[in-house]
Parts: sequence; structure tokens; C-alpha cells
Amino acid sequence: MGKNELLRIKKDVEAFVGQRVKLKANRGRRKTFEREGILEKTYPNIFVVKIDDKTNAVRRVSYSYTDILTETVEVTVYGENGYKKIKCVS
Repeated sequence: MGKNELLRIKKDVEAFVGQRVKLKANRGRRKTFEREGILEKTYPNIFVVKIDDKTNAVRRVSYSYTDILTETVEVTVYGENGYKKIKCVS
């Protein structure tokens, strides 16, 4: 399940490059990080999201595909037909 599941998650993420996403990340001790941005690029082990910030500064965050598998990060993609959550299928 582990390696096959990571490959499926990676392919799902790659399919949505350039689209608007909502991130919800667990930062520990009951702290969560919720932001919206554009799924900018994927790499073999990580993906990068360009965050929309109130200021003019550009901010990028990166997460591994394992973060989605372990549910440390939730990625929701906004599309024409509503939204789709990228997650592992356990």
C-alpha cells in the first residue's frame, strides 16, 4: 500500500498543477495553518504552493506527498465542478 499509494497521490497532485488550492496543515499542539494559493510545481518528493498573501510579498510553501498520506496536510483543489480533496484511500 505505501509505495503505490504515494505514487497515486503524486499523480493526483501533478494533475492539478496551476490550479487554485486550499491548504490545511497541522502544525502541532492544536495549531493549524489554512491558506489558499496556486499549486505551482511538483518535484519527485515534494510539491510547491504559491500562497496568496494580503501583502505584495510572494510566499511559497512545500510539502511532501507523505504529508498527504499521513494526513498532516489536506489539499483541496477548486475546479469547475466544485472542489476535490486529494487524500489517501485507506
